[in-house]
Amino acid sequence: MAKLKITETVLRDAHQSLLATRMSLDEMRPILSTMDKIGFYSAECWGGATFDSCIRFLDECPWDRLRTIRKEMPNTKLQMLFRGQNMLGYRHYADDLVQYFVQKSIANGIDIIRIFDALNDIRNLETAINAAKKEQGHAQVAISYTLGEVFTHEYYMNYAKQVESAGADSICIKDMAALLTPYEAESLVRDIKSAVSIPVQLHTHYTSGLASMCIIKAVEAGVDAVDTAMSPLALGTSHAPTESIVATFKGTEYDTGIDLVALTEVRDFFMKLRKKYIDSGLLDPSMLATDANALIYQVPGGMLSNLLSQLKQAGKADQLDEVLKEVPRVRKDSGFPPLVTPTSQIVGTQAVFNVITGERYKTVTKEFKGLVKGEYGRTPVAIDPDFQKKILGDEQPITCRPADQLSPEFEAMKAEASEWIEQEEDILTYAMFPKVAPKYFEKRRDRKLGIDADHADKVNKVHPV
Repeated sequence: MAKLKITETVLRDAHQSLLATRMSLDEMRPILSTMDKIGFYSAECWGGATFDSCIRFLDECPWDRLRTIRKEMPNTKLQMLFRGQNMLGYRHYADDLVQYFVQKSIANGIDIIRIFDALNDIRNLETAINAAKKEQGHAQVAISYTLGEVFTHEYYMNYAKQVESAGADSICIKDMAALLTPYEAESLVRDIKSAVSIPVQLHTHYTSGLASMCIIKAVEAGVDAVDTAMSPLALGTSHAPTESIVATFKGTEYDTGIDLVALTEVRDFFMKLRKKYIDSGLLDPSMLATDANALIYQVPGGMLSNLLSQLKQAGKADQLDEVLKEVPRVRKDSGFPPLVTPTSQIVGTQAVFNVITGERYKTVTKEFKGLVKGEYGRTPVAIDPDFQKKILGDEQPITCRPADQLSPEFEAMKAEASEWIEQEEDILTYAMFPKVAPKYFEKRRDRKLGIDADHADKVNKVHPV
């Protein structure tokens, strides 16, 4: 057995899970070179919600963030999360944009692209996989793990075989809702490993309190790598603590090769940041608590809080139990989609409407209609044609890969963004967030003009014109 590989998530998923992705590059920068010497297999530092957060809240260029981390961490593989045909945005994009984004991500420093699709529809992953391979990047495909009568080990093994056939370099079991239990993790890893020959990684959250135990059993079953987070930003809705997992396997055949003493400096750094986040209110200590209700309701923690928020706004907070019973019914009606972004929001919101209106599907959201129509891809189970007719009316369902209906977009996006472009990557930033990006670009331009004006003023004082 080769040593266990550790993917450190503190630069991305850990703070996305606990701090709404608010850690800035300036906060990370002082520790990056130290982290580079630790010996992590990879550092997950980009993708997911970081891109949106950079331009929406932090007034920061996400591409500059990536280039800086690459410069400071030359010896560690950099990893990102990529939502297949959705990239980092919230709709399907044309193939030319997906290909260009992958190319630019790798050119700016990404080594491993973890690609997933909310519906586990392999068709929505193929363009990104092929693009990553073309650029000599590592294409890791994440299987969205969920529970339900159709999600048997056979289902996951078959999907893993599709993923391997599509050209993926490795597979990740993505347990975003912390639904895995230790012995299930062991048997699932063993079965997937028996079905494919490429490496398998485990990504699980600590929400239900089982992540560390799941990791132990998965490692014993032969998993090749696991995701962890430095302890100050571990636990709760984040991940198992890196130091604890390193200590667990020290001296065994799975020894990570990472020095616990060396991790102390990294821990001390993030401990100070953690205190700052708690003092500012950005980190709610309750987010660090274990919530085993995830195993009862089988919905991600973030989805649970969204449901409660929607009910409170409608003055119906007392109907949460009814909504939680309605979620699995809506999910069954819509083809058993795994509950991960964006399907968790789509199914959850529709369940809320069904309960508060007192009549199922009296009000149907645009997004739910799109899910039933096939705009997001093929659901794990075919949707009943009568139900489809009820929701769609005379509209015809989409049976092809959704992106096949999209014309090339790059040139149009380039033209729309032309007044703001300072680097080619800005076209991609605009394409993903056409409403938010212009505000960021204008702030960036004003800032640069302000610096230039100050500089000119100083020069004129010394050398009057």
